[in-house]
Amino acid sequence: MQKRKLGSSNFEVSALGLGCMGMTFSYGPAADKQEMIALFRAAVDRGVTFFDTAEVYGPFNNEELVGEALAPFRGQVVIATKFGFNLSPHLDPRGMQGLPGLNSRPKQIKQAVDGSLKRLRVATIDLLYQHRVDPNVPIEDVAGAVKELIQQGKVKHFGLSEAGVQTIRRAHAVQPLTALQSEYSLWTRTPETEVIPTLEELGIGLVPYSPLGKGFLTGKMDEKTTFAKSDFRSTLPRFTPEALKANQALIALLETIAARKNATPAQIALAWLLAQKPWIVPIPGTTKLHRLEENIGAAALTLTADDLREIEGAAAKITVHGARYPEHLERLTGR
Repeated sequence: MQKRKLGSSNFEVSALGLGCMGMTFSYGPAADKQEMIALFRAAVDRGVTFFDTAEVYGPFNNEELVGEALAPFRGQVVIATKFGFNLSPHLDPRGMQGLPGLNSRPKQIKQAVDGSLKRLRVATIDLLYQHRVDPNVPIEDVAGAVKELIQQGKVKHFGLSEAGVQTIRRAHAVQPLTALQSEYSLWTRTPETEVIPTLEELGIGLVPYSPLGKGFLTGKMDEKTTFAKSDFRSTLPRFTPEALKANQALIALLETIAARKNATPAQIALAWLLAQKPWIVPIPGTTKLHRLEENIGAAALTLTADDLREIEGAAAKITVHGARYPEHLERLTGR
């Protein structure tokens, strides 16, 4: 697979990474552990070198799974993880709906990193994100704590997740950021207004999570699709039957381009993201080998300038229905 560098750093990763959250967290019961280990190894065999996890996924068991699965590939792959919550072993299995309180105090960051290093079975975390901006801790203190961890050799690169532009600038001034992780896809284009121009100016890469719209952009959902209570999407306004029906216009657009390219809607959605900037690295998640292979196929797909203009023109006429998060979670983004 092609490689990309995140921003102006020399942090080189595969053009598509693998988001690991759904293997143990947020989308219903955890997948079979041995099947997931096999999936990780299939990803490595196919050129994926960039894997994304967080201590809050589980909590903790996602990092443990990543650590075990990738242990044979030290030096060949890079792992990103995240800190930023007060955690307990009894976190709501629905994941984000039951998120614990934010905590990015420097002492907590250092404890979190020590725990992540053990669970990931590594000596150094390749990329460490603040999971959500903590309004009670100045971002300069957060960046300073990570800077110390970098100096100690426990962390290589610093990132933020879902941060606003002022926070990005303030953090970057203390410890240069390698990447920002934020939701970005054809149905969530908020970063285009302010965030992407700021990242380009500062030389920071963008790692879009949910690049397939939490599964919607695969074209496999409609208003009849239902979600178990243990599935995080059951709580999201954008996944009500009404919203799923209203947003089918986006799927029709993807299917039109996909038919012409002998591709799938998911591959078009990922190829569109890759075409936006050379320093964008999406991290689609999956628990299925055929989906992994489908996603990886997007990296070899070329959208022409005419294709991109057609997508842009059609997408501009489509209004996406439904907020991406309930209000209490939306408040945690863009700060």
